Amino acid sequence: MKILFTKTALVLLGAVALFSSCSKHQQSEKTGIPYNDRSNGGYVKFRQTHPSPGPGLVPIEGGTFVLGGSADQDVTYDYNNVRRRVTIPSFYMDETEVSNQDWLDYLHWIGITFPDDHELYYNALPDTLVWRSPLSYNEPYVQNYLRHPAFQDYPVVGVSWDQVQDYCQWRTDRANEFILQQKGILASAKDKPTGKKGAPAAASTAGKTPFNTDMYLNGQYQGAGIDGKKMLPNLNPNAAPGTKGKPALRPVRMEDGILKQAYRLPTEAEWEYAALALAGNTQFENINDGKIYPWNGLGVRSPSRKNRGMILANFKRGEGDNAGVGGYLNDKADITAPVRSYPPNDFGLYNMAGNVNEWVQDTYRQTSFGEEEDFNPFRGNEYSNKRLADPVKGVYAKDKYGKPIKDPATSSKKLKYSELIAQQQAQAAATAAGANGTAAPAATGVKPPSGNQPTGLSASLAGKAYNPDQRGFADTVNAALYGTTTLANDHSKVYKGGSWNDLSYWLNPAARRFMNEDDASAEVGFRCAMDLVGAAEINPQGKPHFGVKKAKAFKAN
Repeated sequence: MKILFTKTALVLLGAVALFSSCSKHQQSEKTGIPYNDRSNGGYVKFRQTHPSPGPGLVPIEGGTFVLGGSADQDVTYDYNNVRRRVTIPSFYMDETEVSNQDWLDYLHWIGITFPDDHELYYNALPDTLVWRSPLSYNEPYVQNYLRHPAFQDYPVVGVSWDQVQDYCQWRTDRANEFILQQKGILASAKDKPTGKKGAPAAASTAGKTPFNTDMYLNGQYQGAGIDGKKMLPNLNPNAAPGTKGKPALRPVRMEDGILKQAYRLPTEAEWEYAALALAGNTQFENINDGKIYPWNGLGVRSPSRKNRGMILANFKRGEGDNAGVGGYLNDKADITAPVRSYPPNDFGLYNMAGNVNEWVQDTYRQTSFGEEEDFNPFRGNEYSNKRLADPVKGVYAKDKYGKPIKDPATSSKKLKYSELIAQQQAQAAATAAGANGTAAPAATGVKPPSGNQPTGLSASLAGKAYNPDQRGFADTVNAALYGTTTLANDHSKVYKGGSWNDLSYWLNPAARRFMNEDDASAEVGFRCAMDLVGAAEINPQGKPHFGVKKAKAFKAN
């Protein structure tokens, strides 16, 4: 009885403390105006959080490492692993490769949301013909690998880099939509009118504009049948009053810290850093041992007493040896294996060597490592802007799937408002001209302000379209030679990691190959990543820190 009383008292004390902390508004450090008080203008300060990873992701604490440093040989004889010390910011990464079941979820959503759009469904289908070989009997995989339940936790293959981009967008929107539905901010199937015996009435999603994160944040996805019962209070004093004496409500903003960042492919540098997982060999900034695989040691077999001699990844040990000897299959797989097979590395990531190669976001160049930045290196930036359907109201133009239409960026800096409006009007006129079958005006760069005319080299570039990749130097390839003497162009994308059909030297995290972005293979899959916003340190417990003092509250004399 005494224990129960003590627990109850602690709960009550905690509730009182929470109430008292909420009732006292924080103040601006620079003006003294209280936050979160509608009577004082409704200035809002949100609770500072360190967001958790999205579904399926694990945190990867960033740091410095030598990109390409784990390579012990030049596998392709291309000299394309130039060593360079770089810094990788902290980020999130999928614990496993994306599986067949994950991709079937994607196909199912397309089927129920756009049942009559056969082109969209067809374009999202993996190419199961990647299993077909003229001199191999692989037809069972052509027919079964994607859809049979026996393979549901195996990595999806036959997906192109382009298809993966669409999947990442879909995954971002579905994850954020579900978060908002769980919090009651968006209406869900539970909020629909009930049928017999109180069960939710069946409601088809066909023909409805699906949720899109960008559109939602821009205030273009709300209204009857969309808004939930637990939307957030709107403290803006200019907001229309709520119904029945209740405060006005609003959708979630990015400042609320509720929505997740976008899923995307990891960069090549992020992928290599995460695969090596040198954090497991680090103590007080000293890396005790390097690695040439995602595990320690120079071999590919387990040294532990319990699993001694077992292969640590799914790869091809030699010509004609994909599985080992019948009766004792060492790596337990002939083609791919389930995505949680084999021990994870020190970041908790499975199959960062073997099973399937994995797409990364980078565009391939042989000497990328020597040219890129030393902080968060990446090659492939192509900047874009969301097209405005109404520049005055800031309303985005959207396609038939409810996603914002994006155009190549036309400037490397923020435009004046007059320039922005003029640019948007020109784009609208060009779109209308194209729809009417007339010639659209040629795209031009933004002209410099009057009185600041370019001279010299700048003058020779005046009037030319702005290059949205912003690399700052010529990075052209000869399109006439593509496919003849070179396979590298802006559509060539990097993949890494080695596969079930590769020899062990491809398991090295620094090894890199490339393939056209619209091609696919039975040996290439992928996993997603996500930006980590805020503090870089993942686990600060037990580590030395300088104390951070709170700002003093302002008191008027």
